[in-house]
Amino acid sequence: MIKEIEVELDGFGDMADITNEVENFVKESGVESGAVLVFSIGSTGAVTTIEYEPGLKKDLPRIMEKIAPYGEHYEHHKTWGDDNGSGHVKASIIGPSVVIPFHNRRLILGTWQQVVIINFDTRRRKRRVLLQILRSC
Repeated sequence: MIKEIEVELDGFGDMADITNEVENFVKESGVESGAVLVFSIGSTGAVTTIEYEPGLKKDLPRIMEKIAPYGEHYEHHKTWGDDNGSGHVKASIIGPSVVIPFHNRRLILGTWQQVVIINFDTRRRKRRVLLQILRSC
């Protein structure tokens, strides 16, 4: 079972909590136990888990900016004449996907652990996220 969701985000590390969408997808799948793949389609978006609270929503983009600053020279800019090389690096570090186990149609997450999509591009983007059930054997 596969589903695609879309989330519109501002650039430079804006993020959205998509935990409810993932939970609802798992419940609607009819599968009792397994895992769900959550995959960001696009090379400047990332998916991870985080405690989705105001402090960390600011901290993560700030720290990622220190790791791959926007104003640095990126060879990528020469390829397409754009300015989002830092976004590609940041998204690559975090990664495009997570796999979350579930049992009794419920995600197995920590109390303060939410699933988020992050836009590291330099502009507002509609982020496409693929959800896919991975069945237990």
